[in-house]
Amino acid sequence: MQQFTTQQIRNVALLGHSGAGKTSLAEAMLFASQAITRLGRVEDGSAASDFEPEEQRRQTSLQLAVLPCVWKGVKINVIDTPGYADFVGETLSALRAVDAAVLVLAAPSGVEVGAETAWERLRDAGVPTIAFVNKMDREHADYDGTLDQARTLFGSKCAAVNLPVGAEASFSGVADCVGADAPAGMEDAFAAAKDQLAEAVAETDDELTMKFLDEGGLSDEELAQGLHGGVRAGQIVPLLAGSSVTGAGVSELLDAIVRYAPSPDEAPAAKALKAGAEVELPADADGPLAAFVFKTTADPFVGKLSYFRVVSGTVSANGEAANSRTGDMERVGQVFVPVGKKHESVPSLAAGDVGCVSKLAHTVTGDTLSTKADALTLPKTEFPEAVFHSAVHPRSKADLEKLSTSLARLTEEDPSLVMSREQATGELVVTGMGNTHVEVMAERAKRKFGVELELAPPRVAYRETISRVTNVEYKHKKQTGGHGQYGHVLLRLEPRARGEGFEFASEVVGGNVPREYIPAVEKGVHKTMDEGAVAGFPIVDVRVILTDGSSHSVDSSGQSFEIAGGMAMKKGVVEATPTLLEPVMRLSIEAPEQFAGAVVSDLNTRRAHISAMTPVGGVAHIEAAAPQSEAQQYSTHLRALTQGRGTLSMRFDHYAEAPPHLTPKIVEEAQARESAARA
Repeated sequence: MQQFTTQQIRNVALLGHSGAGKTSLAEAMLFASQAITRLGRVEDGSAASDFEPEEQRRQTSLQLAVLPCVWKGVKINVIDTPGYADFVGETLSALRAVDAAVLVLAAPSGVEVGAETAWERLRDAGVPTIAFVNKMDREHADYDGTLDQARTLFGSKCAAVNLPVGAEASFSGVADCVGADAPAGMEDAFAAAKDQLAEAVAETDDELTMKFLDEGGLSDEELAQGLHGGVRAGQIVPLLAGSSVTGAGVSELLDAIVRYAPSPDEAPAAKALKAGAEVELPADADGPLAAFVFKTTADPFVGKLSYFRVVSGTVSANGEAANSRTGDMERVGQVFVPVGKKHESVPSLAAGDVGCVSKLAHTVTGDTLSTKADALTLPKTEFPEAVFHSAVHPRSKADLEKLSTSLARLTEEDPSLVMSREQATGELVVTGMGNTHVEVMAERAKRKFGVELELAPPRVAYRETISRVTNVEYKHKKQTGGHGQYGHVLLRLEPRARGEGFEFASEVVGGNVPREYIPAVEKGVHKTMDEGAVAGFPIVDVRVILTDGSSHSVDSSGQSFEIAGGMAMKKGVVEATPTLLEPVMRLSIEAPEQFAGAVVSDLNTRRAHISAMTPVGGVAHIEAAAPQSEAQQYSTHLRALTQGRGTLSMRFDHYAEAPPHLTPKIVEEAQARESAARA
């Protein structure tokens, strides 16, 4: 591929609801620009972007794909993103590499939830947006209805810049509202669309506003000029129509990207840290080097691939760059331009361009490549909180040996996945955005690293405690011929308030338990506290007082009193009306008000306590506390209840008593696990 200057580059992400046709549109853009000679299909896995087996099996995008094409002398780096909510991390990563976006809508279904959430992200990120109404050739295609929905979502700044000629089977192309005449039979619709466009353009500039008010319209030249500035400033969302299957309207979309989307040097300057101070980095090929790594993949054939956006300066092949986070120097061998799974070597990439490099030793997603002298650091991508928890178990001993390394590589590839070792249960837990997110991680572990994983809901870290005061006695006495064993203790167990923890004290008088053996008694009690007395869960919130005991001048020892203390503790817990405590999570939920009733009703079936529900601007903010056993995979249920619009954050809050009717089942499962572990 030829070299391009910063001014000749456009970086555009395709966003929208899953199934809106983003991948087929990217394919059509490549085909229209002759970047590919054959139009691939999502259905048979021949599309340039959905190249991973997991994507082909599900027939949907699961990761971003970089697909550059050249249109009228301008290089357009198209980044196709997944529409499925579980893979929002890929979308957020893509937005760090682009200066504009195309929001893809499907004419038969209109503005769906994925488009709404994508619009919110684009608005939060301040990314200039073009809307494309796809699938105009499909049955039930409704352009006018989709335009009305889009204007409801985007506001009056959304305006059509072209109109479809026909619909469904009769769809034959598009008519440009700027610089073209109305097709026969479409004069009224064309005039109305042009008036709406002129009104939207006029609102972007005071001078154009006066002209519009005085003359009742704007010239084609003024419309084009106003669109050029309005889109870049985020003041206008131009809407275009077309079909990625027939190719109609795709050339016009490419034209719109070249005309209206900002080049990197027209976009706002990036902000970076240098020696602790914030500096601005305009996209200048001769400026200081700053390349942001927005994506990492583990490729079984070429090793680790680091995808980057050159924010400032130039990245050249066979050079060096410094990782500003670690300070390590990285060897930059070949520099590639990715086209889906294929990679074309180039000598260099200028500021604003997107590329990748292989086998960087110290660099991960979110790092900045700079120079030792400049040490520029760009802000990392902020990912939403991962809320779907799944325990990961290796299927065999061979899998166990490769487990940690493989998962570390996969979480490096996808930072929206979080891996942790739960100390209370010993389980390795992967937390993602939903069940599909975690399942795909397991599939990739098998394909890329040969590790077979089993997924299961994580074990809940229950605790044991007591409900009443009890006095208990235990005598450990053993004769072995020679020195025997003798330890005799009396303990009083008292429940403590929730969260107060463990306390040990001695009330022994008269030396019935020699002073040197009291620490051994405490040690034995501690050991039982860790092991549990009912179901193997740690014991908490108990005060243990050594009240009395006896010793033998020959047979007593620290070990004997340790055993006596531990056994007395176990016996005492069983006699003191033991109860199980379960972790309770604090849930913060946001959902459209129309779904609030369904969410609250569902939470009530999960033993949740609703502490607050506040409606703000059509959104219900719900605060609740729910047992961890009911909450750790709740995100998938919430999404189903709210048509994908609900969001969830979750944190540990406190321990509370588990319901008595659930205790036998919890104990039975714990004992079964213990028996299986011993087998």
